[in-house]
Amino acid sequence: WLKLLRFCAVMEENLYDEFGNYIGPEIEDDDDDEEADQDWVGAVDDQEDDEDDAGHLGQAGLEDEEAADRAITLHEDKKYYPEADEVYPEAETLIQEEDTQPITEPMIAPIKTKAFDMLEKEMPTTTFDFNFLAGLMEKPELIRNICFFGSLHSGKTCFVDMLVRETHVKDWKLDRDLRYTDTRKDEQERLISVKASPMSLVVQNTKEKSFLFNIMDSPGHPNFSDEFTAALRLSDGGVLVVDTITGLTVHAEKMIQHALSEKVPFVLVVNGLDRLILELKLPPADAYHKIRHTIEEVNGHVESVCEGLGIPTIVLSPTKGNVVFASARLGFCFSLHSFAVIYADHFGEVIDTKTFAKCLWGDLFFDEESRGFVKEAPDSDTMRSFVQFILEPLYKLHSHPVAEERESLQQTLADVGVFLARKDYNLDSRSLLKRVTRTFFGPCNAFVDMITEHIPSPKENAKAKVEHIYTGDMTGVIADGMKQMDPKGYLMVHTAKNYHRPDCTTFDVFGRVMSGTIFKGDNVKILGEGFSLDDDEDMTVKEVQNLWIYEGRYRVEVSHVPAGCWVLIGGVDASVVKTSTITTFNNREEIEIFHPLSFMTKSVIKVACEPLNPSELPKMVEGLRRVYKSYPLAQTKVEESGEHVVIGTGELYVDSMLHDLRELYGELEIKVADPVVSFAETVVETSSMKCFAQTANEKNKLYMIAEPLEKGLGESIERGDVSAERMTKKELANFFVKKYEWDVLAARSIWAFGPTNQGPNVLVDDTLPTDVDKTLLRQCEPSVVQGFQWATREGPLCDEAIRSCKFKLVGADLAQEAVQRGGGQVIPASRRVCYSAFLLGTPRLMEPVLFTEIECPADCVAAIYTVLSRRRGHVARDLPRPGSPMFAVHAYLPAIESFGFETDLRTHTSGQAMCVQMFDHWSVVPGDPLDKSIMLRPLEPAPAPHLAREFVVKTRRRKGLLEDISFHQVIDEGNILNGGDAFAF
Repeated sequence: WLKLLRFCAVMEENLYDEFGNYIGPEIEDDDDDEEADQDWVGAVDDQEDDEDDAGHLGQAGLEDEEAADRAITLHEDKKYYPEADEVYPEAETLIQEEDTQPITEPMIAPIKTKAFDMLEKEMPTTTFDFNFLAGLMEKPELIRNICFFGSLHSGKTCFVDMLVRETHVKDWKLDRDLRYTDTRKDEQERLISVKASPMSLVVQNTKEKSFLFNIMDSPGHPNFSDEFTAALRLSDGGVLVVDTITGLTVHAEKMIQHALSEKVPFVLVVNGLDRLILELKLPPADAYHKIRHTIEEVNGHVESVCEGLGIPTIVLSPTKGNVVFASARLGFCFSLHSFAVIYADHFGEVIDTKTFAKCLWGDLFFDEESRGFVKEAPDSDTMRSFVQFILEPLYKLHSHPVAEERESLQQTLADVGVFLARKDYNLDSRSLLKRVTRTFFGPCNAFVDMITEHIPSPKENAKAKVEHIYTGDMTGVIADGMKQMDPKGYLMVHTAKNYHRPDCTTFDVFGRVMSGTIFKGDNVKILGEGFSLDDDEDMTVKEVQNLWIYEGRYRVEVSHVPAGCWVLIGGVDASVVKTSTITTFNNREEIEIFHPLSFMTKSVIKVACEPLNPSELPKMVEGLRRVYKSYPLAQTKVEESGEHVVIGTGELYVDSMLHDLRELYGELEIKVADPVVSFAETVVETSSMKCFAQTANEKNKLYMIAEPLEKGLGESIERGDVSAERMTKKELANFFVKKYEWDVLAARSIWAFGPTNQGPNVLVDDTLPTDVDKTLLRQCEPSVVQGFQWATREGPLCDEAIRSCKFKLVGADLAQEAVQRGGGQVIPASRRVCYSAFLLGTPRLMEPVLFTEIECPADCVAAIYTVLSRRRGHVARDLPRPGSPMFAVHAYLPAIESFGFETDLRTHTSGQAMCVQMFDHWSVVPGDPLDKSIMLRPLEPAPAPHLAREFVVKTRRRKGLLEDISFHQVIDEGNILNGGDAFAF
């Protein structure tokens, strides 16, 4: 120790001067001090002997142990219990800071479940076992995928209720309609369907053979026809439900046309027989003529549509078995054959039911003397066979429960084999009538027989379905697997609907397995509508988390779903917007997508919205994204002014979207602007001169003129009658030459349609090889097409889409170097030259026109004319409904004048008139939209010649654009300065 102290004293003398200032080496940080200390201690150790070193280390170890025993541990550092992370390593620990959360809110918020959807609290009891249902899914010949469609209040949902009551064991109430597939509360309150709702049921035919019916109940309101389109895409057949009193409406006619264009066969249900008896009180003979007129009306329209589409005519007839009669409200249905079977069972005689059934329809009469059927009535009082054997007993079956006393009624019902419980006779007359008719007719075996005989199974219809909806190669391995519906082939699923979870934060996608088998836990590739072999950006990989069989108000979880069946898939919704194509992750074949849905109407009603609390804007944007996924035809966009716009098919459609935004998907209060409509832009004359546009580097010029398309051509392109993707150049040219008398050279020079591949505008290459280098022009074709589609998507008048215009490229001066004619140069120039040609071709504004079908008594027709005349509408025709006291008025009404029309109509008719509106066509707005001499006065309605100018100015203001169109931004100066020289056309 003396040596150590002596050494320390020497070291300190060398480190400090006589004033005590530190003069040693520079001290950098603590680490250097520690290293220096270690070096210093090492130097001391080197100077000590081995014995002294050992003795020192031994004594230092003992002192360390004594120091540890004497160490003081603070109370807060003591550890009495293990930490939570040590006991529960999988749990999450949340630390709540003081005064950062109200005491009324829990630290861990509970899972939210909204009470908007009407769901089963527990799995209901059914007449079939779900394991049996899963077994039937493996038998495609026993499966039928059908869609119910028809006009508003025709009885589709009530008819599905009949099947639900047969297959679900529950104490159903007789005094109210069930509406089982209307799972939303607003559907129950409004008594209309808003969403298409699927059900999978096991039903039996007359021979007690079981079938799996995948049923989709689609809405009947014209505003929600997009749901019908989605349901039709997944179905192999349809069931047209027509009310006998209302007959075939215009909306039902459009549905028939859409179903036939989608190559979906259908059968007919004549519903509402009870209304003929109890409401109209028609005699049986008159009721027969009313029913027959309804069937002939449907057949007449089907025949005209089939001729227009060039397909074999479909004939619907009770004798063929593809027509059944029903009263969905009372819960019964029958066919001619099923009624013949009732006679055979009742009389116990050997009757050829097939022959007897064929004699029960048409102008056939029963001859009492010969005991046979004849074509001419034996006497004037003889009734037709349908009246005598079906309607007369049906009338009696309805009249006795309503009018007869209990004592005599019991004996009367016993004579026809109807035995009721004692408590049933205490029911009110309508409930008692329901019980009697359901007991007499029994289950809906007649309907099952009709579906199984006249609607193809998924395997039978697979080839036609794939050829119609698949965009890929029809000779490849993928298409062959779908045509054969191979359950062991490549997985291909087509989804067409999105359904939200009970918490309304996520969606499950609903679709049909076209080939292969989808399993829970599969990794799948999801191809969106924007996917193509050239651009795979719209593709993601997800894991299938859940598989369900969707049953309207409940779900049945399954492990796998084979080809031909419908399935609800969970866990893949993040990358699905509208429709999608799903395949396995390891599928290396060239896969194309299924066609996006082709709708029978358009979204033309616009509403701008914003949150009441500006800080909730992100919340509203997320809610709008969910609304966009939930409604097939909904559109949401952000205008130049920053306002968020929701676009729908009608007032009710937009109202439902805004309701869902407030209550389900956004949970916020919003402010809504006055509704407006989408406009379109067009030209009515050929451009007054040949216009050109120069690229920014002044190395390229494009020359173009614009002219109007032939009448009906734009609508034909939108319907899909012609397609540049699906048809070859030769087929495309033949279509334009034969149908619209185009020049062969021009027809073969069609470059593209716009603004989409099925848009109502055409871009034609009208250049000559002697004037233009075709090799360079073909290299620039994609850029010119892109600029053309950009221009037709946002027109120069008010940023609305252009339609029914033909743009001819008549010249091009292109640079020889590829870098000088790239897309960045050519695309903006192509857009500007389209604008120039458009503005010099007498531009006009177009507005959407709605077709309005009004049903009212005869004395209200005059008031309807008055209401329509105030709103620039006009009546096309008015005609009486055959067999009823109602009139049907068909009218056309501009969409911008339709807001509040229904309320105004009911006010003037004392609530006796009801109307439905649907998009019909585009019409040119009177007036010149570029006439600056027109003075628009505030708070004064503009006269008809000033409407186009008023609409353009107000639309530009709303979108944040300049009121007047700046020609210098879209037309090059050369077009203006040299307009009368070389560019004159």
